[in-house]
Amino acid sequence: MGVCMIYNDRDTEGARILIVDDVEMNRLILEDIVKNMGCETIVAEDGEQALELAAKNRPHLILSDISMPGMDGYELCKVLKANKRTKDIPIIFISAYDDPKDIVVGLKLGGEDYITKPFIAEVVQARVSVHLHLYAAKRELMEMNRRLQISVDAQLKQMELEKKNILYALANIAARNSGCEPGHVERLRHNCKVLAQGMQLSTAFEDRISDSYIDTIELAAALCDIGNIGIPKELLRKRSGFTEEETEIIHNHAEIGAKLLSDLHVNSDYNDFLSISIDISRYHHENWDGSGYPEGLKGSQIPVAAQIVSIMEAYCTLTGEKKHGREEALEIMEKDSGTKFNPVIFNICRKIARQLS
Repeated sequence: MGVCMIYNDRDTEGARILIVDDVEMNRLILEDIVKNMGCETIVAEDGEQALELAAKNRPHLILSDISMPGMDGYELCKVLKANKRTKDIPIIFISAYDDPKDIVVGLKLGGEDYITKPFIAEVVQARVSVHLHLYAAKRELMEMNRRLQISVDAQLKQMELEKKNILYALANIAARNSGCEPGHVERLRHNCKVLAQGMQLSTAFEDRISDSYIDTIELAAALCDIGNIGIPKELLRKRSGFTEEETEIIHNHAEIGAKLLSDLHVNSDYNDFLSISIDISRYHHENWDGSGYPEGLKGSQIPVAAQIVSIMEAYCTLTGEKKHGREEALEIMEKDSGTKFNPVIFNICRKIARQLS
């Protein structure tokens, strides 16, 4: 069958067209038309067979009769559009009826177009070409968006990594200004992770301590005293004889750190890290009996992450520079169990103490 060239070879060459019609003559006519466009054809005699072929061959376009025994064209369209793998395949309905109501029904179901019988080759070609072009353009746009998203995500992750590195650098400067021994921050991170792992095995905390939570608190614990970056160095190094004003300045480091972290803008992948870091920075000096600062929180009002860091920071300070051995430090801390520290978490700390560094 000779036809006029009214389509773009780039869109039609090699395109797979699924033709669905229970009448063999209709299938043959449509096959002849689309093959002359350089398309490959797949044929089905009914809706059920069309579903199998669509899933197996992933056609670029479907030409489907409406009136067929068993599953008609409308039902076939419903099923295809409900399937994530086939919902984007354009469907052109073919029918001997040209009632506008039939056309509207097909379009509402997700069909892209409507061709009436008897077939006019040029019309079929034009409709097929247009929808193959749109399908190709849509897929190209989706691929461009996918690549762009990958590029954007990679850049965002790099930016967030750089922000974290800056935060850790500030935290290390704050620790040195406070006179902490080298490696204090690393010990604190490790010990918080070990304590959180021990809590995960306890019935009291198993529903709140996940693997990702453990990983996050290991990272966030390092930022507990980042607010010390805003406190004068000579005041941080002072060990006793504080005036009321000096005490207030030092206590301010909790809010300074929380404000610094709150002002960061991060994407959703880092929200847990940021939220836990803020809780730790602001509340790790709160006491179990409500006598701490900055807000005087009491008991379960204190975020669990801050309770973990509170215990481990005390342990790391006592055992730092070989001031006290492990058991001696824990005995000193036990006096504060129930007042400064959550007694349940402290008991877990005692049980896993051999794993602490």
